[in-house]
Amino acid sequence: MPRAASNSLRETVVPLALLAGDTVATFAGLALSYWLRYASPLARLGLAVPEATFARYLPLLLVGVALLVGAFAQFGLYDSRLLLRRYQSLNAILKGAAFWLFAYLGVWLLSKLDPPISRLFALIAFACVVLLLSAWRTLALAIVARGPLLARLRRRAVLLGWNDDARTLAGEIQRDPSHPFALAGVVTLGGDTSAFAHAAPARPRELGHLADLDTILARESVDLVILTRLDLPPEQLRRIMEACERAYVEWKAVPGAFDIFLSGLRLQTIGRVPVLGVEELAINRLFNRGLKRGFDLAGALVGLVLATPVVLALAALIKRESPGGPVFFRQTRVGAGHGAFTLWKLRSMTPDAAATDAARQSTARNDPRLLRVGAFIRRWNLDELPQFWNVLRGDMSLVGPRPERPHHVDHLAGTIPHYLPRHLVKPGMTGWAQINGLRGDSDIAARVQHDIYYIENWSIWLDVQIVLLTFVRWRNANAY
Repeated sequence: MPRAASNSLRETVVPLALLAGDTVATFAGLALSYWLRYASPLARLGLAVPEATFARYLPLLLVGVALLVGAFAQFGLYDSRLLLRRYQSLNAILKGAAFWLFAYLGVWLLSKLDPPISRLFALIAFACVVLLLSAWRTLALAIVARGPLLARLRRRAVLLGWNDDARTLAGEIQRDPSHPFALAGVVTLGGDTSAFAHAAPARPRELGHLADLDTILARESVDLVILTRLDLPPEQLRRIMEACERAYVEWKAVPGAFDIFLSGLRLQTIGRVPVLGVEELAINRLFNRGLKRGFDLAGALVGLVLATPVVLALAALIKRESPGGPVFFRQTRVGAGHGAFTLWKLRSMTPDAAATDAARQSTARNDPRLLRVGAFIRRWNLDELPQFWNVLRGDMSLVGPRPERPHHVDHLAGTIPHYLPRHLVKPGMTGWAQINGLRGDSDIAARVQHDIYYIENWSIWLDVQIVLLTFVRWRNANAY
């Protein structure tokens, strides 16, 4: 398909189709919220508003739809780069809906509308719109990912150069069949030919050499060129950029000197000399620390209230099966700033299990030390419920890297690249790695990569997203 036609589809047709679907889903969410607030049993929770008929509320609903869709657009939901990115789209939906909620409540405080805006309606509407819009977007992505439209929406990318960064990048793109990028192949540079020839059989297609770049860009309908090497002569770099400009192809470069915290890179000047370096991460700024702590306190209080009956029931089962040991299990873990703290769990193993547990990082599926009730609570992560107390105390956060024991930290720091920066933030009850299936006896290096991604891309919306996805993916099938 010609690149111009593909760009038109990606930049105009599909965003308009999604806009239409979002408008319908948003109106459905607001209409459902009206019914829940005024016509369902939930109506008893709020004040009676006899004049709030649907006919009189309809103009407010339509204004709400316009404001919501406008907020979604402002937060980038219709950016073509988000079309195939599920989590980033959910992030934009949460931001837009939260902006609308606060705007609606602000209007309620500052003006008197007829009929009046119900605060309960606004809260219900926030939840309904997020749920319905997320469901519609998930359905749309599933339909696109399984049909011929996917190939026309993906952006064709070419790697310039072959090295470890290129190999990792190619693996990331090829692993996800619905990735926003489709890897057309590799253009080899000087010194790459031998390394590329000895690469694994699953290596990308070799498209040719740098001298043929103009021809390759036209022949392969390339949308994006990614330069994986920066050790090229300035004249050669200039020719690459000029070739991309002639073909109207976007180009990017992999900053090989920086392996982590890329989102914190900032260009500064010392005198008249430009210097590139890592600035303060968003998660460590004073206001953001306060925002995250407030979110943790609210979540921990709610979690403790809801978890208490479950913990009491499980405690009775633990004491019944293993009366000789305590209900709770304490263990020293490493937290923020490499400081040690006491982690609390429900005991799931025999009382003497800790004596033989030092060398193990995770418990095996059929470990004989597991109690019968212990296997159940580990399978569903219920042993983690007492950690709401750790969050309330400030030892942990609701969201963050999972904490490890001191001797495991010492060992992993020497074997896993960039392991220690995980301790720049508080450990969490759940995290980006966990909702992506990296639990228990999983790839430690991959978990660290996900933890670093979370730290450098943190926002309060990402925390909300991870907490919501934890309820969907809470069953721990890999760790017992």
